[in-house]
Amino acid sequence: MSPAAASPTHTAASPAPVVDFTLPANLEAHEPPEARGLSRDGVRLLVGDRATGEVSHHGFTELPGLLRAGDVLVVNTSGTLPAAVPVPDSPLTVHFSTQAPDGRWLVELRTAAGTAPYPGGCPEHRYRLPGGATLTLREEYSRGRLWYADVDTAVSDVEERDIAVKRPLSTGIDAVPGLLRRYGAPIRYGYVPRPWPLPYYQTVFATTPGSAEMPSAARPFSERLVTRLVSAGIQVAPILLHTGVASPEAHERPYPERFAVPGTTARIVNQARAAGGRIVAVGTTAVRALESAATATGTVAAASGWTDLVITPDRGVRAVDGLLTGLHEPRASHLDMLAAIAGTELLSRCYQEAIAAGYLWHEFGDVNLLL
Repeated sequence: MSPAAASPTHTAASPAPVVDFTLPANLEAHEPPEARGLSRDGVRLLVGDRATGEVSHHGFTELPGLLRAGDVLVVNTSGTLPAAVPVPDSPLTVHFSTQAPDGRWLVELRTAAGTAPYPGGCPEHRYRLPGGATLTLREEYSRGRLWYADVDTAVSDVEERDIAVKRPLSTGIDAVPGLLRRYGAPIRYGYVPRPWPLPYYQTVFATTPGSAEMPSAARPFSERLVTRLVSAGIQVAPILLHTGVASPEAHERPYPERFAVPGTTARIVNQARAAGGRIVAVGTTAVRALESAATATGTVAAASGWTDLVITPDRGVRAVDGLLTGLHEPRASHLDMLAAIAGTELLSRCYQEAIAAGYLWHEFGDVNLLL
């Protein structure tokens, strides 16, 4: 772990949104594109180019022609956990967000199906979970939303010949994923009215489960499209960042997320930049990981650990030349990062055009390439 990666310098987000708009309800994607008769890569792609000031409309399958040979796409290999666990005999659901460096979990209490935050939690309150597990709230992390919690589990493993072997009571990171696999479901919010199986929340790059919510910017990629990108001379380099639950509030206190930038990715990025290639992050998670591993001059080194880096227009970006991302909600803190890459003027134009042209928002919606 590099010292910079272990405790990166971060800048507090500004109190006012860099881009503000009203999102019409009819522009929320209520189901995966497959349910709308499209392939994964059949969504729309809005491109904003800061060099030319142009905003253009495309299909996502046009991406190989919009990039150049020598460019690098940096992708997050984190897989989505079934991180929503019901509280038996209760209207509540626990969203497991992130394991903190001290082993405790950040969790959010929501009403059933994630329709609204539940503000009634209090310190030391214990909730019974399926399979004999319990969750105990310890202290509030962000007012009215996230809590530090301890998790005790006593769940069964089904071994060969269907013999159930009872595990002893356990705590921490090794126990929680098993609890989620047995009793959890993908996190969803009120704009998605029905549940969808976990594969709908995985990207083609997912290899290591650990994210509370899907790194959704990569969802439109298909194996066929990745092959076309590589054939066009565009490299694909992996990073890992396990993302927690999305914030409904702009400029909420950041929390540390586990990340890793392999040495091979650092070399690919540095060599491509030296040769004039562009580094395009696929998702805000990839930006956070790369920037947490970058020096002030933009050189990237292998790094791992936890990052609570906040990227704003004042801080700017050092290792990233572009971002492929979903369309974010009004006043979302991610808009600060987008403005750091695209500039506020171009970002505002992109969102005006997206609304006017009927682009769809959220994890099952359309995507935006900012260069």
